[in-house]
Amino acid sequence: MKRGRLPRFFLSPQSILLLVDDTLLRVMRMEVNGEAIEILSPATSEDRDWLKALWVNEYGGDFVISRGKEHNLRDVEAFIAWRDGVRVGAASYRLTNGECELTNIHAIIRGKGIERKMLTFVEEIAKQAGSHHIWLVTTNDNVDAMRFYQRLGYRIIAVHPGAIDEVRKRKPAVPLVGFYGIPMLDEIELRKFI
Repeated sequence: MKRGRLPRFFLSPQSILLLVDDTLLRVMRMEVNGEAIEILSPATSEDRDWLKALWVNEYGGDFVISRGKEHNLRDVEAFIAWRDGVRVGAASYRLTNGECELTNIHAIIRGKGIERKMLTFVEEIAKQAGSHHIWLVTTNDNVDAMRFYQRLGYRIIAVHPGAIDEVRKRKPAVPLVGFYGIPMLDEIELRKFI
């Protein structure tokens, strides 16, 4: 967005999105299982530090790799889900060339619908940006994630055998064995038309 232009508002039944100088500000308030959840862009250095610590703890560093491309936390759009003033989740995505890639999503509290709401929010952003689909990559051991995404309309469109071995060359912290004792070997690519 060029300097001096007015902010743009996007409306949907669940959210008001405010875009100012290409930065998404306070974006959504919703209820999840009867509890109010707010989804906000990181606004303070404390928010950014929390987000970085989440990535380091969950992904072994402040970057993730998908399909051979490195995504640094500083280069993606991110937001934080809040409940009663406490951070309960985060997601990040990247919009490029009319595509939206979900680069990460993580709820601190599982089974409460927080990840589903964050994913719905990313899908809404992608639609507003003119994307016709959203895609993501997970690992072959992450069967819970594959179940989650497929239940929400995502389809497996590719399996990249041996991709995690290549990731480990650039990110040695990636474990050899993942969820349920399954060796981490391959990337699984999923996509949903929106």
